[in-house]
Amino acid sequence: MQKRILITNDDGFESKGLLALAEALRSLGQVTIVAPTTEKSACGHSLTVTKPLRFIKVDDDFFKLDDGTPSDCIYLAISSLFEKDKKPDLIVSGINRGANLGEDITYSGTAGGAMEGILHGIPSFAISQYYTNSRDMLDILGYELARKAAYELAKKILEGGFPLEAREFINVNIPPISPKECKGYKVSRAGSRAYESTALMNRNPRGEEYYWIGVDALMWQRDIDEESDIYALNQGFVSLTPIKVDMTAHEKIERLRKWINS
Repeated sequence: MQKRILITNDDGFESKGLLALAEALRSLGQVTIVAPTTEKSACGHSLTVTKPLRFIKVDDDFFKLDDGTPSDCIYLAISSLFEKDKKPDLIVSGINRGANLGEDITYSGTAGGAMEGILHGIPSFAISQYYTNSRDMLDILGYELARKAAYELAKKILEGGFPLEAREFINVNIPPISPKECKGYKVSRAGSRAYESTALMNRNPRGEEYYWIGVDALMWQRDIDEESDIYALNQGFVSLTPIKVDMTAHEKIERLRKWINS
């Protein structure tokens, strides 16, 4: 039986990364694309519950969701485009334009798409292409290494099973190099970002203030940590990080009990 693969992203349905991902996976099964109409970067794992959504057909097995988020795309695709006994065998979210490292995973719409997949019991991974200077370098790289990694990981999952537990997904980050330069895969933990509040204030023609939230530079609290995702990328590895939905600090439960009762 042909495998069913559902893909989405947070860069929009016209993204080169999304189209590259679909092309890379088509030899592994039937690929269905459901992607946001517009860019939804940094929307996290959000669902649209304040207004209706509608599918717009772009091509065979290719839909854009009018003003939807990646999580909307996965949620509605599973409930509306697939029969209950014929859910996707795999969900892949990406290929994102830019990295999703460290705590940025909580902002990421790309990660949100994969997170929605695992809530429905479907093996999922998010994949992002790191770049260091200009987005033009993505056109030069052509997502070649990202396509190769997506294919290899999807093939391994579809043929050999998913290596994680329920409600866990793989966050994949691709270094900005060619496949020949890549040193392989490295399983890593999410690093620790150093954050700043970057917001630019300006005024519209009526003199009213408005703000544009900027993108912080990728600075790390422990960038020499050899177990982190950013270190893996800087060393020329494809980074694989297991992510779970349960964000409970289990080791701190007893401390909190003692504190509240003291």
